[in-house]
Amino acid sequence: MNNPVIVFLGPTLPVATASRVLNADYRPPVAQGDVLRAVMDRPAAIAIIDGYFENVPAVWHKEILFAMSMGIPVLGAASMGALRAAELATFGMEGVGAIFDAYADGRLEDDDEVAVTHGPAELGYPCLSEAMVNIRRTLSDAFAAGILSISSRRRLEEVAKDLSYRERNYGRILREAGEEGEVDPAEIEAFREWLPVGRADQKREDAVTLLTRLRDKITSGTLGVRPLYAFEHTTMWEQVARPVLRTPV
Repeated sequence: MNNPVIVFLGPTLPVATASRVLNADYRPPVAQGDVLRAVMDRPAAIAIIDGYFENVPAVWHKEILFAMSMGIPVLGAASMGALRAAELATFGMEGVGAIFDAYADGRLEDDDEVAVTHGPAELGYPCLSEAMVNIRRTLSDAFAAGILSISSRRRLEEVAKDLSYRERNYGRILREAGEEGEVDPAEIEAFREWLPVGRADQKREDAVTLLTRLRDKITSGTLGVRPLYAFEHTTMWEQVARPVLRTPV
């Protein structure tokens, strides 16, 4: 492989950990225009795990379609990558992992399911809140382990979902559930004690699965893409692409 894979990664997985799975060109969370710029480096593939939204324009669907039209496979998982992969699967973007599967089959719909707040790149993007998908998985595991009843599991999910993604953390969830009195205090305490060993990180697991899939595809020589569309250079596309590349595309 002459050119490396480009991976957009942030709070989901430390680059040091990711690098032990796949040797790649790791870049910060993707924003609008980043995939378009990445195409100019002619990578073997582009993988989207983390991405910006809300205060920074999110990666545009059209730039992902452009990358695939240029013969560059684009894969996604875990966070922004899972969202875009579910939206573009019918066009040839490959989604990986349980979170992608849940978006693809409609079990998940809201963007806030994967959203978190995090610290700066200089500190390694430390997470300052907990992703709803991780909370759902953890509560499910706690139910399976006999820590929570089905009713308590469901109520804790509801409490978490009602919070802004910026405020989601286990301390806040358990405190609010305890104050409202709808969850058995003994179960709350049992869950609190179990949490340090039982807390699941579905986003991290899916990111590792994606990197492993890429590594295996590279090793087996099966990395490729067959775009299921004809890319159209619309007026809007030209308006967005030219400022990014400063050349016609």
